[in-house]
Amino acid sequence: MAKLLFFFLVFTAAAALPEEEGGGYVGVNIGTDISNFLSPPQLVSFLQQQKLTHIRLYDSDPHILKALSNTNIRVIISVPNNQILGIASSNTTAANWINRNVLAFYPHTLITAIAVGDELLTTIPSLSSILMPAIESLYAALLSSNLHNHIKISTPHASSIILDPFPPSQAYFNQTLSPIILQLLGFLSRTKSPLMMNMYPYYVFMQNKGVVPLDNSLFNPLTPSKEMVDPNTLLHYTNVLDAMIDSAYSSMKNLNVSDVILVVTETGWPSKGDHSKEPYATIDNANTYNSNLIKHILDRSGTPFHPELTSSVYIYELFNEDLRSSPISEANWGLFYGNSTPVYLLHVSGSGEFLANDTTNQTFCVAMKGVDGKTLQTALDWACGPGRANCSEIQPGEACYSPNNVNNHASYAFDSYYHKQGRVAGSCDFKGVAIITTTDPSHERCIFPGSKIISNRTDTVVNSTNATSGVDASRLIGMEGLWGVILSMMMYL
Repeated sequence: MAKLLFFFLVFTAAAALPEEEGGGYVGVNIGTDISNFLSPPQLVSFLQQQKLTHIRLYDSDPHILKALSNTNIRVIISVPNNQILGIASSNTTAANWINRNVLAFYPHTLITAIAVGDELLTTIPSLSSILMPAIESLYAALLSSNLHNHIKISTPHASSIILDPFPPSQAYFNQTLSPIILQLLGFLSRTKSPLMMNMYPYYVFMQNKGVVPLDNSLFNPLTPSKEMVDPNTLLHYTNVLDAMIDSAYSSMKNLNVSDVILVVTETGWPSKGDHSKEPYATIDNANTYNSNLIKHILDRSGTPFHPELTSSVYIYELFNEDLRSSPISEANWGLFYGNSTPVYLLHVSGSGEFLANDTTNQTFCVAMKGVDGKTLQTALDWACGPGRANCSEIQPGEACYSPNNVNNHASYAFDSYYHKQGRVAGSCDFKGVAIITTTDPSHERCIFPGSKIISNRTDTVVNSTNATSGVDASRLIGMEGLWGVILSMMMYL
């Protein structure tokens, strides 16, 4: 993803994060459970190269926060779940946490918010009673430092805290959690802080295949017959994420809360999964979802229920976390590999100044799948011989030698020839065994000739706290699994 882009958005509401009132933005989550990860200075350089201006960390790594100093990159830092008990139990501990993780870096590092825990109410319900005491203690420490108007405090929730989410007009918060949620919403309203929610249309689709069309989940253009209609409001929904966002607003409205905005702290689509269990976790689908998501947010058209509010969204996630455990998809949500090589190129044109490159017209020539090896080998030999393609990188020991198979080697040689010929018509054919694609076939250390990305490769291992957030399908089933009620409560016109 050569100069990629990403990022997030805030809404034009009074409770917007203080540094960017008035518009939607897209940001990225950065997990660090990665082997051979970039050093903090290299990470910040990469963020600047990609024109990324909003990030969320799953901890408050001092090395990264120091490297972010004097940049225009805004960061949400996090209190890991295992630190919440200590903070809730002692105002001194909370003040020390603010001193160590905020005051030591702010304002040179633009810390905009503190996320207290991650999905605590659903992942560790036994600690739910200490969530608000921890939040109030941290806020008191910010207040004493006169930073309470500059740095917001909230806590990210799994979307499963919302029951009966579809149609959105009938959604409501899990009643067993209502006392805590009411306290939280009162705090968010009083401090003009956002409600943070993790929302994954991917899991909505996977839990309800046959009910929720793939196109609705991927933001693809729909015919009127495929639009979802809320029978109570007659509002039309063209994508799953908007419906999820509006279900949160309806849930707040049912508790008489109307002045708290929503920030989607996690959303995304995996690029790889178990072929039998997660067949829709593909590069093409991940590319389609994230590309369409970015364009949708930056259109600033809001949702059907709140067209005046465009929710900020953080893509999960910037890098594949290769050290994550199974399932396979857990390690494959990233836009880039850990060494900064892109997993795929986003297809976003005219989406704003954060784009380092407009990749819409970037094309590559690769070998078609299913072609027999002998035919491919003949075409490969011609490309590297009479065709004078640069085939040095597919020789033993070189960056593109692995995987050592004719399809991989032929793709590299075809792409070299295609671009040496200036991508002219007919230069990607090779007697019918090659095809043009907009998906960058580069992988790991192997950068294809057609990729204009300048990658910062490194073998440096970051010595930092690997506090990351997992995307566990089981914790999301509550809300997403209820998409099935669409059959009876929403109608496709």
